[in-house]
Amino acid sequence: MNAARQLFFSLFAVLCTSFALMAEPAVKTGIEVLRDRCFDGLAGKRVGLVTNPSGTDSRLRSTIDILYEAPEVELVALFGPEHGVRGNVHAGGKIGDSVDSATGLPVYSLYGATRKPSAEMLEGLDVMVYDIQDVGVRSYTFISTLGLVMEACGEAGIEVMVLDRPNPLGGRKVEGCYVESGFYSFVSQYRIPYIYGLTVGELAMLINGEGLNCGQLGNQAPAKCSLTVVPMEGWCRDMLYEDTGLPWVLPSPNIPCKDTPMYYAASGICGELYGFMNIGIGYTLPFQVFGATWLDPDRLKKHLESYCLPGISFRTIWYKPFSGSLKGQLVKGLQFFFTDYENARVTETQFYVMQAVAELYPDKKAFSVISGYGLFDKVCGTDYVRKEFVKRYRFDDIKDYWRKDEESFRALSQKYLIY
Repeated sequence: MNAARQLFFSLFAVLCTSFALMAEPAVKTGIEVLRDRCFDGLAGKRVGLVTNPSGTDSRLRSTIDILYEAPEVELVALFGPEHGVRGNVHAGGKIGDSVDSATGLPVYSLYGATRKPSAEMLEGLDVMVYDIQDVGVRSYTFISTLGLVMEACGEAGIEVMVLDRPNPLGGRKVEGCYVESGFYSFVSQYRIPYIYGLTVGELAMLINGEGLNCGQLGNQAPAKCSLTVVPMEGWCRDMLYEDTGLPWVLPSPNIPCKDTPMYYAASGICGELYGFMNIGIGYTLPFQVFGATWLDPDRLKKHLESYCLPGISFRTIWYKPFSGSLKGQLVKGLQFFFTDYENARVTETQFYVMQAVAELYPDKKAFSVISGYGLFDKVCGTDYVRKEFVKRYRFDDIKDYWRKDEESFRALSQKYLIY
């Protein structure tokens, strides 16, 4: 009887897996909609493509291959952002121009000597297609690449087509202050909140309509481009990535899972304070832990729980990173989970962790144990956050400032919403 039951459950599991693979996702991404429309807008034109491994259809077929093999499309050049077209370059690694071995097409680097396509790179193109999975956070550099590509194409009179994809943080969450003058950079290129609640297509429309891309080029308004967004089908603003039914292809090495973008938004700013805490980079939980060799995890957990933060829970964890400055050392800390994402204030998690550490370990305060904070200010989009926070290490001192632009951005972005 036990053997029969075991066989039954094994067969049942196989059937469930088969049905899951056969099931159609709830959402069609822009590349699939474009294909269904017989590549309308690309036929008879010379096409460039900005993409990386996350540019696939729901069956994991690369957008590069889809466009290259489509009779209607003449794909003539590829453009690689940070990590490269094929994702074979580590974070921050510079990329040179090359030739794609699979297609023989030239690959122009947008994360090497230049981050904005030159006139020579764009020569002969009629339209530039962009297809990269976004994470919904301002400091993620692919959206900065998008803006510079749009600007260069606007100056050259080349059309831009953005193939839309889901925002893994959903379309409702907006958190953080605007970038201020003097703090625009490749990790804060637009005057938008840290979490902006738009799909990449909607963001492209906002950039084009409002002229917010002034990070790399001073305060002059950028050239607007002729922009087309190919929308998704089936996506709505309440969806997180797991609701889409789509496979998750990591857009960069440290974003391996569909929920990693949430944790990136919750700990990535703190992670710019090198030497303060390990946030899981170099371990199997990137962005999902706060740890150090000197911590008492139980004590930190109890202290954070006393804040009664909505929608988040902590568990103690001990781990040894397999790379990085703490490689092979025992790190003690907390893993965190969003138990009520809708009500959680995601980005504020890291500030409360810094507050708790300062209260428990006065000699380990975040800004007293690091060698520099320039990148911290850049990802915050201001130095006000640091300067006020460091006075007492209390989030309440910066809370109103961190939240001050959220409602105005919601109002501004309304006219660019597709879904």
